[in-house]
Amino acid sequence: MNTFTPSDYQPPLNPEEFIVPAPDKSNGESIELDVLFVGAGPASLASAIKLADLLKASGKELEIGIMEKADELGGHTLSGAVINPLVFQWLFPEKRETDWPFKDKITKEAFYFLTKNFSIPLLTPPGMKNKGYYTASLCEVVQWLGKEAEQRGIHIFTSFPANQLLIKENRIVGVTSKAFGINKDDSKEPAFEPASNIFAKTVILSEGSRGHLTQAWLAKEQISSKYPQTYALGVKEIWEVKKPLDKVIHTIAWPLDHNTFGGSWFYPMGKQFISIGLMAGLDSPDGELSVHDKLQIMKKHPLFSPWLKEGKCVEWGAKTVPEGGWNALPEKLYGNGILIIGDSAGLVNMASLKGIHYAMASGVFAAETLFYAFQKGDFSKTNLKMYAEKIHDSFIKKDLYKSRNLRQLFHKGLFKGLFKAGLNTLTLGQWPSDFNEKELSQDVQIKRSLKNLSSKETGKQDAVFLSGNKTRDKIPSHLKTGKNIPPELGVFYQNLCPAGVYEQKKHLLINAPNCIDCKATDILGPRWTPRERGSGPHYKQM
Repeated sequence: MNTFTPSDYQPPLNPEEFIVPAPDKSNGESIELDVLFVGAGPASLASAIKLADLLKASGKELEIGIMEKADELGGHTLSGAVINPLVFQWLFPEKRETDWPFKDKITKEAFYFLTKNFSIPLLTPPGMKNKGYYTASLCEVVQWLGKEAEQRGIHIFTSFPANQLLIKENRIVGVTSKAFGINKDDSKEPAFEPASNIFAKTVILSEGSRGHLTQAWLAKEQISSKYPQTYALGVKEIWEVKKPLDKVIHTIAWPLDHNTFGGSWFYPMGKQFISIGLMAGLDSPDGELSVHDKLQIMKKHPLFSPWLKEGKCVEWGAKTVPEGGWNALPEKLYGNGILIIGDSAGLVNMASLKGIHYAMASGVFAAETLFYAFQKGDFSKTNLKMYAEKIHDSFIKKDLYKSRNLRQLFHKGLFKGLFKAGLNTLTLGQWPSDFNEKELSQDVQIKRSLKNLSSKETGKQDAVFLSGNKTRDKIPSHLKTGKNIPPELGVFYQNLCPAGVYEQKKHLLINAPNCIDCKATDILGPRWTPRERGSGPHYKQM
């Protein structure tokens, strides 16, 4: 048995690499905006739309821009997804239900405890009841929101990856993009494009899970959280099927072991398609855990196989999800010229398996705060503090606070966790009281065990092809490893990564172009850094 602790080998985060002094605006190519969002996900698009509507109603104007590293809206966006339409009702009261970019309205649902051969029906936990909500492709939702934003005059810069925050006099004043066309040997492609500077009065970080700029700013400002954030890795497939599914299904237990938190979903996506996926907590002590390979095994289970046996997998993807809850949120989500929204902030409720409407609501609260700051003519933290106050006074805190200890209850195994989670639900979150921070560890600090120094993989290269990955083979590696990686750690990375980026031979080999930006190893090993435009997956229905 090989044991190791991933944090012993993870390179440290250096905030100075990603937060740099702002250059003179006359130096190099630059764009000037009033408000700049980093990442075109549902949170930032909802925020930009709300801000534009507030400005129009008041007869005012601001230049609003959104940077997105994917070459098309939705290209790097992935979720299950079941959506609570609340914020769509806020933003688009004039639209009918049928106008929203959803798939199926949920009328039936089921929840199962899985064993290798059986599925045992359970009562659906109160927070996971989804009747009246909708299944959706988050890619398509983002594309729809993008059209709404552009109709309001919002600038959306796709193929524009953010690289660094610009700071001046302790205030965030903009972002630099990543240069395009630099090769591994430092030569430049004929189509080389240098980095650009985008200046703004306020920058809103909506990078999704484990954003590098969010991490850097929190580290620079020494902003911590009551609990360490904990993450899961989800691997998802879209299947074209002949037999339509009439309900949403969630499961727990198998194919994961009882020391690994997680479960699966099985959702209808119209009559022709199904979304299937598996999530597993990255605090698992199992050093051999491969979520991708577990999903391949799971698909053969009799609960799923009747739909899949005559179907075809048409798309594949993966991403990490922040699961830590209310007590794992950063203590400050605002600063001079900066706000943090959506998954970047960690606004996910594991009791309901929901994050999208919380992300969008945070975007709406950010927009209202930005509009207030604009009226005051001051985007300092004094005025941007209103954003945190709005979250604290909203359903976001009400929902997340009730389940603030839920995820942490599973640190000592599935069965103990289920019993304690039941009591937590019955007491509306009053039991147990909050954990002592010394009882909790970051995912990367948890000791792992590995029996075999070999990895069994099931089609990871084929899966990457189904993600639409478009990365150039010649670009430099964007994954920063620690020194003296032992073989057992290399095998751990190889198991962990769903995209086959890592391969342990005599030494660790890194096939960086395979990376689909799921951020799993950024949490537990090599750190992710931004790369040139057009890199990564090209999702269509995720």
